[in-house]
Amino acid sequence: MIGFFDPYYFLFIAPAFLLGMWAQMRIHTTYAQAQRLAAPLSGAAAARHILDSAGLTNVSIEQIPGHLSDHYDPRAKVLRLSPEVYSSRSLAAVGIAAHESGHALQDALGYAPLAIRNAVVPMANFGSGLGIFMVILGAIFSQVLIWVGIILFSAVVFFQVVNLPVEFNASTRARAQLVGLGIINQEELRYVSKVLNAAALTYVAATLQAILTLLYLVMRFSGSRD
Repeated sequence: MIGFFDPYYFLFIAPAFLLGMWAQMRIHTTYAQAQRLAAPLSGAAAARHILDSAGLTNVSIEQIPGHLSDHYDPRAKVLRLSPEVYSSRSLAAVGIAAHESGHALQDALGYAPLAIRNAVVPMANFGSGLGIFMVILGAIFSQVLIWVGIILFSAVVFFQVVNLPVEFNASTRARAQLVGLGIINQEELRYVSKVLNAAALTYVAATLQAILTLLYLVMRFSGSRD
């Protein structure tokens, strides 16, 4: 038994799994709390203010379906916000909108980790979908395929590691912009920071799981000769 079928794998990644569960609970509680606190602007209006203040009038803002599906598209130069963030005038909404605006600021300033992350997205997607599958095939047919799968999965780990500073930096920019532009005050920033910090933990958990999975695969098959 290998990978996701091996009980030792679950024990190996247990720290990341538990951290991820805790992070999800933190997001639920902090987001619900911040959602009940009013903000002077909607998420879309706050994002527009941040972008315009930075001279990014070329970046448009769109509403998209989904729960917390918010993201910045660097290719289309579009900030896409979920309905509850786009129209809600809450601290949760302006915090998330400001975070995504932080990615637009990174893009405009040529923030190197963002450029690297964007460049490796196709490789990471390919490695995520095919890496483990190749390992499983390799365990049946050839050790060569195992190491091809491990190399492919390494792209996922690289993406996650590079993604961490991108997300943390976007949150730092969000906090600075929200207070600097007078959208929220220091007291309100406490609640926004709780939401952003909880979200950051999910990225830490995902990175840790990817690293532990890669270590497990290397340790599991480094002595294999079949």
